[in-house]
Amino acid sequence: MSQPAQRGQPMFILAEDTERTQGEDAQSSNITAGKAVSNSVQSTLGPRGMDKMLVSDSGDVVITNDGATILEEMDIEHPAAQMIVEVSTTQEEEVGDGTTTAAVLAGELLSRAEDLLDDDVHPTSIVEGYHEAARIAQETIDERVVEGSVDDDLLENVAVTSMTGKGTGDIGARPLAETVVEAIRRVESDNVDRDSVRVRTQTGASSSATELVEGIISEEEPLHENMPRRVESADIAVLDLDLEVSESNIDAEYNVTSVDQLNAALDAEESELQTYADSLVDSGIDVAFVTGDVDDRVASALANEGVLAFDSVDDDEAEAISQATAARFVGTVDDLEADDFGHAELVRVEKFGDEELAFIEGGSKAESVTVFVRGGTEHVADELERALSDGLDVVTAAIEQGGVVPGAGATEIAIADGIREEAASITGRKQLAVEAFADALDVLPRTLATNAGMDPIDALVELRSTYDSEGTAGIIAEGQTGRVADPLEAGILDPAAVKREAVESATEAATMITRIDDVISAS
Repeated sequence: MSQPAQRGQPMFILAEDTERTQGEDAQSSNITAGKAVSNSVQSTLGPRGMDKMLVSDSGDVVITNDGATILEEMDIEHPAAQMIVEVSTTQEEEVGDGTTTAAVLAGELLSRAEDLLDDDVHPTSIVEGYHEAARIAQETIDERVVEGSVDDDLLENVAVTSMTGKGTGDIGARPLAETVVEAIRRVESDNVDRDSVRVRTQTGASSSATELVEGIISEEEPLHENMPRRVESADIAVLDLDLEVSESNIDAEYNVTSVDQLNAALDAEESELQTYADSLVDSGIDVAFVTGDVDDRVASALANEGVLAFDSVDDDEAEAISQATAARFVGTVDDLEADDFGHAELVRVEKFGDEELAFIEGGSKAESVTVFVRGGTEHVADELERALSDGLDVVTAAIEQGGVVPGAGATEIAIADGIREEAASITGRKQLAVEAFADALDVLPRTLATNAGMDPIDALVELRSTYDSEGTAGIIAEGQTGRVADPLEAGILDPAAVKREAVESATEAATMITRIDDVISAS
């Protein structure tokens, strides 16, 4: 690209191979891309949402209706479309659920903005109107928070709402919700330590075999076949070192000229390795988790003394074991003391097919738990893991971030109604954008109705009418269809934080894309 300069010489500002799209073309391209991404996940929304099969270039298959997973796996190149993916990612990171809701809302806000741009409403007016509507939406969400304490029954309903419609194999959402709430309550004190709840999958059994383990599950296998597979009241050491022959830091060559010298070198190695084993045995430990490598001869010596040991333990896993058992990280086997050890009621090794897993249960701190997910196939186990992770996240959000609100599209109906009421007091073209925001919110209950087998227009009319007369109304999926009713009576609840984050992130993405009128890209 060039611009005229003095004395008739062109002044180059952009490289000649730069591509530039301006004005309406740029706006249309960006909005179309954002809407396309949103539409790709719309059919997965709600308890009757459909699944997507995602196949990578290498042939790996993912089957899911989790919005964040779908958008993450999709190969998206358009920069505006990537911004919608970021909406889903932010939603997942902040509250753990509502990713599809956020993406669908962002797409509908873009669609409404496109109509306003066609009517010559300036992008600045649209942005101002959307932000004003988002403010009203946040106030309405706060008003819709269900009063009363957040007890276990309410939390179970929140978890059930999150997991219903997701692939859970031969087990229903209610038993899984009970497991989720129990897990969160185990790590709750002044607040919820969500990181202390781990999810571990293992194929080879039906989903109904999923259980809560009071402790940590390690995928590392014992170092020696003769090591014990069950240790009760175990003293545990977490060692951050290698238990093998030490190597010199000096690059040197040794000239061995006789058998005696060779035997002396081998004896020195044996002595060093035996010292490692003797130090551990003499310290009185029962189980050792080593982040580095352990020589086979050390492993054999430990096995002879009845010590259970694991090596190459992942740093995160070692840290989790340390926290659960109160074991200190130790960088040397010299002068090991009882104060360095952790403790667990039971360390057991179980075999699953060709794999062995170590269960560290009843740690002295007892602050870490693991949801042990079973599934007949890898696809089932992976989808169940995603469902449980969402359930854990929404229960955490309900406890820590402002309670719960009615689900099933009821909160969106209330928000839209509140925005329309206040829109009348807003002057100028900004009012059109505020009203468009309210109309955009209708996409969520309308999509829920469509996915439940209802007529979306009739359902929306009935929702508004029932809301006006009863104060709350949502889409309750039943069998192959659905009905309009009170979601509170049906136990359908969402964390208020999920709604707040969805409105905020969708608004930010939609307004940012709407303001772009020039796309400059290098070839």
